[in-house]
Amino acid sequence: MRVFERLIPVVVLGVLVGAPVMAFEGTPLVGGDAAIPVATTQPGTVVTMNKAAASASPTTSLTALQYAAEGGHPVAQWKLGRMYAIGDGVAQDDLVAFEYFSRIANAHAEDSPSAPQAAIVANAFVALGRYYLGGIPNSKVKADAERAREMFSYAASYFGNADAQYDLARLYLNGIGTPRDSRYGVRWLGLAAQKGQHQAQALLGQMLFNGEQLPRQAARGLMWLTLARDAAAADEGWIKDSYAKAFAKASDDERAMALQMLEHWVQGRRD
Repeated sequence: MRVFERLIPVVVLGVLVGAPVMAFEGTPLVGGDAAIPVATTQPGTVVTMNKAAASASPTTSLTALQYAAEGGHPVAQWKLGRMYAIGDGVAQDDLVAFEYFSRIANAHAEDSPSAPQAAIVANAFVALGRYYLGGIPNSKVKADAERAREMFSYAASYFGNADAQYDLARLYLNGIGTPRDSRYGVRWLGLAAQKGQHQAQALLGQMLFNGEQLPRQAARGLMWLTLARDAAAADEGWIKDSYAKAFAKASDDERAMALQMLEHWVQGRRD
């Protein structure tokens, strides 16, 4: 991973020193980056196939992907990485997945953030960071929180990846792999929330509503929690529970103000 060693310290330090101050209004940032697909889902890059390839057997399709991956095709490498990570059509193998994601990161770390494959590259860094957080049992990949932070920092700062920004925020807020720093944590959390990352919206909303590490802003917190609840997956009960608790505690005035902020947010996203 020679590219990681060369690029990350320079880019990350440069970005964090000048990290923007977030106001946390209920409106999107002007000119902000669009939300990028999360690392737990397949990016929205489509590989075109002819009719013969589309109707090929699973074994043939896997071979074609492997051939393309060996040729350095980042989409094929990403697809294989995800297949091995979740055991989709192949035996689940985190180490093989890690190797495919590493190939993407090594070969494309310096690609432009506006390049067609940028979302895939950023997601590869996020996937690597999550592997480093826990390590891979019985392998060379050991738990390394500082290394995880480097992966998230690079994807968050250079590519503007909202999932990386959320993961990085949590590390700073909890002091994992870095000294605890709520200021940086809240800034990264705010960036991710503004881009529509619903987990960041939920955590930020919870912090604002309860006044945790931030001055209490109940209405704004309830607005973020409402957005997060609407986007939460079925297994994200913590988000729905956080919303329900906040809504039950909120006054009528706070609920009304949250609704106004929510309408302003939605209108801003449409413009």
